[in-house]
Amino acid sequence: MTTTLTEAACRVLLAADPAEKCRLTRDFAEDWRAGRISELGATRPPDRPARPERPQLLPFKEMPRRSYGGDRGRVSLIHALAHIELNAIDLGWDIVARFVGQDLPREFHDDWVRVAVDEARHFEMLEDLLASLGARYGDLPAHDGLWQAAEKTADDLMARLAVVPMTLEARGLDTTPATMDKLSRNGDTLTPPVLDVIYNDEIHHVAAGVRWFSFLAERRGEDGEAAFHATMAKHYPAGLKAPFNHQARAMAGYPRDWYEKLAR
Repeated sequence: MTTTLTEAACRVLLAADPAEKCRLTRDFAEDWRAGRISELGATRPPDRPARPERPQLLPFKEMPRRSYGGDRGRVSLIHALAHIELNAIDLGWDIVARFVGQDLPREFHDDWVRVAVDEARHFEMLEDLLASLGARYGDLPAHDGLWQAAEKTADDLMARLAVVPMTLEARGLDTTPATMDKLSRNGDTLTPPVLDVIYNDEIHHVAAGVRWFSFLAERRGEDGEAAFHATMAKHYPAGLKAPFNHQARAMAGYPRDWYEKLAR
């Protein structure tokens, strides 16, 4: 029986089968909400989560270019997004377990457990879209960039928040509306509604990143903007890619000066 939240997190991280990973995520999140799991514990997460035998992982530069036209293009795009969401489930649980010793309030853990549940739902929605096209997750190669970002921020919670929700997920807010528009113009009526659900959920994920980055900066007696810029200078020295979706970022409580000054 799983008795602590970090033990639950590690069981999800060590589940190689995506369906099992999603099922455990929902079950443990409900146990945490209901108080059946009440202690954080101190179980250390693995360096890397378990993964199924497929998809094959390639260097980012070797990945085929995405297409938006026809069923083949849709499968390529949806598969890439499903791979991101599977990694995102693990990132939600990893942040719970990896940084457990930092005297964080319960609300911090509530937020990232909720994020993991959202990501599991997103993965399953995308898997259903793949099935409707006669495909499945693992049919195409994928890259390991998202987990590499996790590895590079494994020793610094503020860096993890700045890089994952505040940069990588925020970039999704910038690009998803254009993706939905392209798909709709190509006659796709099924994928854009799923991407719209993901888009709106990820506003809340970015908001959680901003909220807890600001919390940690204030606790350290640092200015939030200055701390963010110092962190980004280390991890994104070339700056951030524009244009930005200012409306969605504002809904996430993301101060415009924080990111816009870093535009390249």
